[in-house]
Amino acid sequence: MSTMKRCGWCGTDPLYLAYHDQEWGVPVRHDPTLFEFLVLEGAQAGLSWITVLRKRDGYHRTLAGLDPEKVALLSDAQLERALLDPGIVRNRLKVFSARKNAQAFLNIQAAAGSFSNYLWQYVDNVPITNHWASMAEVPGRTPLSDRISKDLKNRGFSFVGSTIIYAYMQAIGMVNDHLTDCFRHAECRRLAYETGGA
Repeated sequence: MSTMKRCGWCGTDPLYLAYHDQEWGVPVRHDPTLFEFLVLEGAQAGLSWITVLRKRDGYHRTLAGLDPEKVALLSDAQLERALLDPGIVRNRLKVFSARKNAQAFLNIQAAAGSFSNYLWQYVDNVPITNHWASMAEVPGRTPLSDRISKDLKNRGFSFVGSTIIYAYMQAIGMVNDHLTDCFRHAECRRLAYETGGA
């Protein structure tokens, strides 16, 4: 696999390579995973993604397994204890936003049947496949991420700016931004067809 052509951003770190090769751009319709990535992308704001990936297990350990129903019920004291753990990004606003976002997430689930239903309707349930030749072409935000960001903020979410939401869309496969010469571009495009409407 080491001889495969990949997107340049994943470098050579084994954790980054595994994430690029197995997760990034794969369509996700599982609500718990959608919530996990929402928390992690919010935590990433201002930091490198590899920093957050290295703390992923810490988030599961300190924030109730990133189960939105459990996170929504965390007390202030529990969140304060989480802030003492170096296994997560110890930013008070980000940590407390996990509970706020979990509550808003559950409200959307109740209204739409699932968070997946709510989110994927923005792309008519079919991932967007882009065809970028270089990383310089990949946008940091789009009109669609602007729309989703605005609606999530209106629904009570925080750390959901348009740039964060576009990175989230990339991570959960709503958009395939693997470069065209990356071996995962074709694979994620195939997955998009297989999961469309699922």
